[in-house]
Amino acid sequence: MRTNDSTDHGGAQHGAFGRGGHEQCCPADVRSAVRQAVTGSCGAIGCPYDEDGLSDALLVASELTTNAILHGGGITGFDVDMDGPTVRVSVSDRSDRLPVTTDPLDEQGRQRTGGRGWPIVCRLARNVRVACLPSGGKRITAVVPVF
Repeated sequence: MRTNDSTDHGGAQHGAFGRGGHEQCCPADVRSAVRQAVTGSCGAIGCPYDEDGLSDALLVASELTTNAILHGGGITGFDVDMDGPTVRVSVSDRSDRLPVTTDPLDEQGRQRTGGRGWPIVCRLARNVRVACLPSGGKRITAVVPVF
């Protein structure tokens, strides 16, 4: 599954799932693409996938897309690809700011709301990359084992 806009690959759209370009994209769109990629790949090769691995990949997709919406100026594109026993989820946004981990406690020692998405992505994914895009913004790619 691949969906991109001009900030990713020159405006090309590939694949049959999800939305890209100038249309709205939400976390559910990316989660749906992850589920379809994993179940489709497993069906094609007759190999069962790991339910916990799929749950991890769905959570990573949710966190990446939610962070793009909340902190990155919105989702500008996404890719979901199977790579052997892993699913690769890439989400692009408009911001050049790199993800950061924040302390779970504020200055007064109170529990903060939020701030847990990036550590979740880094913990569940086998590999995480952040790349700046030529026309601005960034693309975060996470690889999650599902077999």
